[in-house]
Amino acid sequence: MTLNNRYDFVLLFDVKDGNPNGDPDAGNLPRLDAESGHGLVTDVSLKRKVRNFVGLVKDQENRDPQPGEKRFEIYVREKAILNNQHQRAYSALKLDAPEEAGEELAPEADEPAGKKKKPAKEKRKGSADDVGQARQWMCQNFFDVRTFGAVMSTGINCGQVRGPVQLTFARSITPVVALEHSITRMAVATEAEAEKQQGDNRTMGRKHTVPYGLYMAHGFVSSFLARQTGFGADDLELLWQALENMFEHDRSASRGEMATRGLYVFKHDSELGNAPAHRLFERVSAAPKADIPRHFDDYAVAVNDTDLPAGVTLIRRVG
Repeated sequence: MTLNNRYDFVLLFDVKDGNPNGDPDAGNLPRLDAESGHGLVTDVSLKRKVRNFVGLVKDQENRDPQPGEKRFEIYVREKAILNNQHQRAYSALKLDAPEEAGEELAPEADEPAGKKKKPAKEKRKGSADDVGQARQWMCQNFFDVRTFGAVMSTGINCGQVRGPVQLTFARSITPVVALEHSITRMAVATEAEAEKQQGDNRTMGRKHTVPYGLYMAHGFVSSFLARQTGFGADDLELLWQALENMFEHDRSASRGEMATRGLYVFKHDSELGNAPAHRLFERVSAAPKADIPRHFDDYAVAVNDTDLPAGVTLIRRVG
């Protein structure tokens, strides 16, 4: 079932004594706006959690999916080799995959030693029709491709897809403090370390946390792009489910306690939309009630659902 409406949504989530999104360029410290001190969580991090939830749910439902029924596979997943996924599309459609640039033919067994190798084949990009079919196959089979889009032109060319669902960075409502903790492991990794410590066998480390932070992100769903990728009503419902529950199945010692606190969806009657997204986002706000917020109850969340623009409906999924 295709989408015939535009959607804009606000996602509220919090973290307690955890690192919601470490920055590898800063020693894995929680991401911060250097000027304001507000915490940040990237859109990539949020999409990763959606992908993980969908992969978990659909793996439970489709233990042995039949050929052609793998609509909810995940393209960008742990340890995936993306070019191999592109090859699957060409193999399934019985298309001739374009040859790689720089590919050399192996010399024949009876060729004399020192004979010059045959010249490398030139790369063929593949016909537009083949690329279009491969792109459609990827959209049909991979949830994250038809949801978030993907660049699939590396190696075997499956084209590019602009996804109908887009997310912004999440930003904390108030500035957060990034704490650094020293931790000790009562073990070492090698015999050499043990000898150096004369049997004390301790390994020191660091752990970074945010005492508490309430974050807000904005999202958009385009029915026009959904029609191009095949993103349907069932995919949209799965997206809402993932945003509501993704932190429940993403627990780790480093992330502390994280939870979705609010998901507010503005549904437009038309595909073009009945009001600017930023005006709708302004209707959802949060403000601290305490000098040092350390719990969700220390914030006042306000949702102005009165006098909504004509043709706009507010759907509260959580909160």
